[in-house]
Amino acid sequence: MTPNLTYVVVVGVLFAAGVTLLLERSLTRVLMGVILLGNGANLLLLTGGRAGGPPIVGTTPEEEMSDPLPQAMVLTAIVITLGMTAFLLALSYRSWHLNGHDEVQDDVEDRRIMDLADRDEGPGTADEQTAGEPGEDDDPVPTPSGADAGRAG
Repeated sequence: MTPNLTYVVVVGVLFAAGVTLLLERSLTRVLMGVILLGNGANLLLLTGGRAGGPPIVGTTPEEEMSDPLPQAMVLTAIVITLGMTAFLLALSYRSWHLNGHDEVQDDVEDRRIMDLADRDEGPGTADEQTAGEPGEDDDPVPTPSGADAGRAG
């Protein structure tokens, strides 16, 4: 059985919209993205199943039975999506209650990493900048001497 083109397009749109919403800073949009991704995954799993009669031995010939595995997987995916939705709703409500908004802010560590990344980027690559120029990175690691030598080990 080949899937209907309409289902394939709908799955693609659901996944694209879900991923786009997941990349937003608002927890409400992240929640909507998780819901769209869950629905897209459910539809994708259902399109993989074979259509046919009920999979009950004795009522339907074996070659005409539908595959029950995609239906079981969709039920599992529904439960997982419901759990994620409940968790994100609680997280969004708590954020709204504490801050008055549901925007996810950068923390101090995120800002520090962004600053380090900005400093590492320059007009050229790192290899072009250090090629042929002696710098601080070219010096060998100093070895402990004198009074420090006894404490090093």
